[in-house]
Amino acid sequence: MTDLSLLTVHTLKRVTREPRLETKVGAPPIPGQDPPPGPALARSRLPLEEARGGWPGGRGGAGARGGALQPAEPPARPGWGRAGSDSAPRPAAAMEDERKNGAYGTPQKYDPTFKGPIYNRGCTDVICCVFLLLAIVGYVAVGIIAWTHGDPRKVIYPTDSRGEFCGQKGTKNENKPYLFYFNIVKCASPLVLLEFQCPTPQICVEKCPDRYLTYLNARSSRDFEYYKQFCVPGFKDNKGVAEVLRDGDCPAVLIPSKPLARRCFPAIHAHKGVLMVGNETTYEDGHGSRKNITDLVEGAKKANGVLEARQLAMRIFEDYTVSWYWIIIGLVIAMAMSLLFIILLRFLAGIMVWVMIIMVILVLGYGIFHCYMEYSRLRGEAGSDVSLVDLGFQTDFRVYLHLRQTWLAFMIILSILEVIIILLLIFLRKRILIAIALIKEASRAVGYVMCSLLYPLVTFFLLCLCIAYWASTAVFLSTSNEAVYKIFDDSSCSLTAKTCNPETFPSSNESRLCPNARCQFAFYGGESGYHRALLGLQIFNAFMFFWLANFVLALGQVTLAGAFASYYWALRKPDDLPAFPLFSAFGRALRYHTGSLAFGALILAIVQIIRVILEYLDQRLKAAENKFAKCLMTCLKCCFWCLEKFIKFLNRNAYIMIAIYGTNFCTSARNAFFLLMRNIIRVAVLDKVTDFLFLLGKLLIVGSVGILAFFFFTHRIRIVQDTAPPLNYYWVPILTVIVGSYLIAHGFFSVYGMCVDTLFLCFLEDLERNDGSAERPYFMSSTLKKLLNKTNKKAAES
Repeated sequence: MTDLSLLTVHTLKRVTREPRLETKVGAPPIPGQDPPPGPALARSRLPLEEARGGWPGGRGGAGARGGALQPAEPPARPGWGRAGSDSAPRPAAAMEDERKNGAYGTPQKYDPTFKGPIYNRGCTDVICCVFLLLAIVGYVAVGIIAWTHGDPRKVIYPTDSRGEFCGQKGTKNENKPYLFYFNIVKCASPLVLLEFQCPTPQICVEKCPDRYLTYLNARSSRDFEYYKQFCVPGFKDNKGVAEVLRDGDCPAVLIPSKPLARRCFPAIHAHKGVLMVGNETTYEDGHGSRKNITDLVEGAKKANGVLEARQLAMRIFEDYTVSWYWIIIGLVIAMAMSLLFIILLRFLAGIMVWVMIIMVILVLGYGIFHCYMEYSRLRGEAGSDVSLVDLGFQTDFRVYLHLRQTWLAFMIILSILEVIIILLLIFLRKRILIAIALIKEASRAVGYVMCSLLYPLVTFFLLCLCIAYWASTAVFLSTSNEAVYKIFDDSSCSLTAKTCNPETFPSSNESRLCPNARCQFAFYGGESGYHRALLGLQIFNAFMFFWLANFVLALGQVTLAGAFASYYWALRKPDDLPAFPLFSAFGRALRYHTGSLAFGALILAIVQIIRVILEYLDQRLKAAENKFAKCLMTCLKCCFWCLEKFIKFLNRNAYIMIAIYGTNFCTSARNAFFLLMRNIIRVAVLDKVTDFLFLLGKLLIVGSVGILAFFFFTHRIRIVQDTAPPLNYYWVPILTVIVGSYLIAHGFFSVYGMCVDTLFLCFLEDLERNDGSAERPYFMSSTLKKLLNKTNKKAAES
């Protein structure tokens, strides 16, 4: 018995077991409108059938157009026949659609007043808009406080432990331009990267030490006068060795150093691959023990992390001054190529996609052929029949290439991939054609809304403002720390651990109460509530940066989506296209949907700040040997990475629905998600096809411009060989051109990608809303209608 017969028998059994619902016949329908459904009719209609008008007497169906009212249908259930025809079984595809529609929401119903993005809309997610404004006010307050307490000169110019700049004219350090660290090893602390200061006493000196000395050895030699210039100002030799080192009056050891960016760093060099200072591979730390030179290397690296780039930056700046106009020419070429590629996609998208698919099939076919030839060649060779299990794991992977079993496994894997791709190509051929048609339609839409290609400049400008404010605030917060001095006393003094001023301490009341006390450097930071909250302020600064940056990106997506949706829902293109669609969409987004954009950006910012915290914790746990903690951290990082990608995808489609319908964020996200899930295969195919085309375009543009820049700046083009400027580093303008070309191509393709996504959602809505009748015509292009065998019927003559 066939499946159709079984389905018919099952349907008849269900009909005989359950009584049919009786319905009342309503008033005659008004021509051109739907018949008023009765209660049973309203309960029984399926949303999908109602939207498409496929039932007799349903919305847009023959009954509605002919004026004859049909009796109400019973509630649709799996296995039941189509209403009005009890004996006709439901097709399997229709039942599958019904199941999907029940699981993924209700398809959009026909609305005769809908002609594209809704203009009469209200404000959405107002609470989130208020929260964003309050957060911005707080962010500005944090910036003002940071600018009041911070001093970014500490990042560039050296300062001693008292906060005085070395070599500054008009101060006591005018003739002391270099900064000397008492214990450079302590600069290896990760706090250096956050506070731009090493947790060790620092003084300004006239010149860096040029010899190796310990305090213990120098005190009993002629070098003591030389040694004392590296002690704290005002040092008096009236204490014992242990007291001097305990109080931090002098460094325990002097190491030959060289000035770099006006800071004294150990003069470390390599001899036959061994790190040395002078002629030694170890050094005495001044406390009776010897340490390895690598400890000094770690400290010097952290202390000089930002400063080593200063000299490099000066040379790079020189290269920019002589090559900036050639860089601009390269970026203009990249812009022209990006625009040309988008225009050519209208004509070459189909060719490029099919060439790509054929090339993949041919490459896999050649791989299968090559594996078979290698498998045949190894037949009869000694040792080639050894199995992979018997061979076990080998560090030299070339050993496996001499086994027949290896090539057999490769051949089987490639054959499976080849079969899968061919099957997907057979069954998804129509969906690939739809994706190509949408890409071509997107090129036409961009052509009609050409100003959309300039909108990425607005997004870029706003992102630059966000980055500049975040970076400046972070630097000011990081340089807000001050040197904290505390009272140290080995006796039972009640003032121990209290803050003190080293300049006034000898004449202060504390020194009289505790004669043996000393005011000694403790750490960098502060005792105020502001200094204790610095870490939290840095986290808040990073969080606000993510929130505002995501808001700027969301504003751009909603603006572009509104403009391209106006294009799609124009029945006669471009005659019905509204004037200035991009500016209208931008105004609607700011006026009505600031709260919704802030809501979506807030969710994404929370996930991103959690990822930053996880990265920070992962860096702290690298030295730990806890495998469980490392595994847990890796899993958390992977999960939040996936969550961020999903939220970005959901937000992007939610913003499209906001631009079209003006609903709040949650409603738009739900509707977009359900709409995509009802068409998941089309979504997957379109996403991969567009990803390939954009990747191909970016590689083509960046590669072409990068190769041209390489040959030009390395003087390899004879025609313009003498025109190319002399450079310190030829890679500086080349990398600038490559990065700039990528950003330009990404900006153009982001507009194009948003256009494709918007038209795709509008296309899916068009299929659910309309049926091609005179009252409900399709808005899609003629190419898409031809692919789907859809037509728009002309209005019947009266």
